[in-house]
Amino acid sequence: MRTNLFLLFLVLTAFSAKAQYRFTGHVDNTQWHNNVYLSIIEDYRKISGVYTEQIIAKTNTGSLGYFKFTGNQLENENRIYRIHVDNCFDDSLNRNHFDGHCDDSKEVIFIAKNTDSIEFPFTFDKQMFCDINSSNEKSTVFVKVDSIREEMKFAFSEYRSEANRKLNNKKWFKTLQDFGEKLDEPIAELYIYSFLSDRTNDLHEHYLEDLKSNSYYDNLLLRLTKQYPNSPYTKQYKAELTSDEFIINQNTSSSFNWNYVVYPLLVLSLIGNFWFWLSRKKHQTKTIKEAKEQLTKQEQNILNLLLEEKSNKEIADALFVSLSTVKTHVNNIYKKMNVQSRDDIKSLFNS
Repeated sequence: MRTNLFLLFLVLTAFSAKAQYRFTGHVDNTQWHNNVYLSIIEDYRKISGVYTEQIIAKTNTGSLGYFKFTGNQLENENRIYRIHVDNCFDDSLNRNHFDGHCDDSKEVIFIAKNTDSIEFPFTFDKQMFCDINSSNEKSTVFVKVDSIREEMKFAFSEYRSEANRKLNNKKWFKTLQDFGEKLDEPIAELYIYSFLSDRTNDLHEHYLEDLKSNSYYDNLLLRLTKQYPNSPYTKQYKAELTSDEFIINQNTSSSFNWNYVVYPLLVLSLIGNFWFWLSRKKHQTKTIKEAKEQLTKQEQNILNLLLEEKSNKEIADALFVSLSTVKTHVNNIYKKMNVQSRDDIKSLFNS
């Protein structure tokens, strides 16, 4: 029993020892302070820079500039990490040191997980953080993307015309998106996305236009959800994508030409009003005709004189009848025409 427990302890110890990361490299001590920082980046909008909340380890270089980070506290799946050096000392009163700004710093961004061994050696011309040797093939993807971005910058700077900018926008969006997809690492695609969709650069307007019709962005969300369902990157990307899609939908609605709706409605309103007027006129004419047919010959004569605005006395004189007879006929006309006064009769026949 004790033997079995001892063997189990050895296996667990061996596994624990194996499941450790190891990041080593060299820094030029003649140019840089001997503090080296390791950061985990969970917000892909803060990939480049110096942020206190991201730092998870600190070490010092030796006399030859060698540094080493080791342990087993990293995530077991790929995450974005940064190693940087700077000459903005943490004991300085300079408040810009750890708020994302340090003008005198150098960094390397890479992908890693808890079991990776990565080396950042000097290059042949003693440049630091330019070469990466890693047990994780995904560690170098950002370097590859940056090389494409350098080509893109050159293409944009060659001719600074608006026509050249539009052509290059379309070309390089597709180039970078296709390249990112071929890397088979959604986190690398987020690195590209963070650049193309950055609200502070000139590409953001084209990004919003591209988002309207390009299925790439929704497909990237599917790839992230499949490979990193619980990572902060996936949650952040989903939230940003939803927000940007809402923005373009709002802009599309607000830019709609309402004249296409207003003018047809105005025409329909005019046609409707004209039809209503004709119907009312036709009905009114019919009503008047039917009412006049109820009048006697003498009442029709009196009606005509009423419409000529004759007084009762003038009507009596014109028809050689008494005033009381005229008043009786006028009252009968009011009843048969369903009116109350001379003004109502005039309105009825003049409308």
